[in-house]
Amino acid sequence: MNTSQRTRTIYGLTKKPIKALHVQFRHVEVLFTFHHLPFRVVSSMSGFTLPARLFLAYPSRALHRLHHSKLMLYCKMSSSSSSSSLTHSITLPSQPTEPVNVAAAAGVSASDFRRVENAIDSSLFKNWLRNLESETGILADGTMTLKEVIIQGVDMFGERIGFLKFKADILDKESGHKVPGIVFARGPAVAVLILLESDDGETYAVLTEQVRVPTGKVVLELPAGMLDDDEGDFVGTAVREVEEEIGIKLKKEDMVDLTAFLDPSTGHRIFPSPGGCDEEMSVFLYRLQVEQETIKQLQGKETGLREHGEFIKVRLVPYRELWRKTADAKVLMSIGLYEMAQRVGLVPMH
Repeated sequence: MNTSQRTRTIYGLTKKPIKALHVQFRHVEVLFTFHHLPFRVVSSMSGFTLPARLFLAYPSRALHRLHHSKLMLYCKMSSSSSSSSLTHSITLPSQPTEPVNVAAAAGVSASDFRRVENAIDSSLFKNWLRNLESETGILADGTMTLKEVIIQGVDMFGERIGFLKFKADILDKESGHKVPGIVFARGPAVAVLILLESDDGETYAVLTEQVRVPTGKVVLELPAGMLDDDEGDFVGTAVREVEEEIGIKLKKEDMVDLTAFLDPSTGHRIFPSPGGCDEEMSVFLYRLQVEQETIKQLQGKETGLREHGEFIKVRLVPYRELWRKTADAKVLMSIGLYEMAQRVGLVPMH
């Protein structure tokens, strides 16, 4: 094959008894879908051999064999000039002689690629790169290298990028093997453990009850939110989120950063789901003495920014029962931090 030849379709797991098929080309771009998500792999080599369980089929022959298929790949031959308009190259300080190719996933048009260009300049992507090259980052000791990033999805929150999904090819230099690297980027976030000490002697934790579509459930959780800008104002964001979600005004000077007690190697942040998400969270503590009437007023209160799809109810739970009342990881992490900080004398006992 040469670069001028048209698209062919490969259907996998066929019963056709062939041994192998060798294909010669200059440049190959493999586009495929997995769980309905588009992926693209670009490579330049002199040839490859298809395994015996794959065969190259023309469309007319392939149609009646679809019932044998478990995997479908589109093998599209293209010149480097056709794909260059949808790629960028960046250079990292940790690997100055090895530029990183950043490209759009399969199916992203030239007009949509503008979002990808914005994604490269976004605080989300830059924060991920900073983590890679930090003192405890993947690229810090030089044993691994970042080869390519494929941007698969960009979700806009108004004028700014809210979520970013991409595939990162990180190679272990010694073994030559790739490290799994599907990333859902949402950036830094905050959560607040609010403890209301009632005059009846009970201490209550303030939670929000919200519809969480990814879980398919209504979840009881700590008030929390994402940082909306590049300023890194974690305390300010925490105070604002509590006011929006609960309706309580907090004093910045009374906020206690529980994650500040973590070892410096952690960056004083928590990663709730490091296997797939870059979210790094600061957890704060806020304690306040209130009357029983305040507890009654808050219980079941409807809050949230309706125009942003936030339908929130405030729920107060006795602190002594908190650990077993919700599956929210933020709640359980905050309890662990708070209890240990009390044990070693970093915060007073309640």
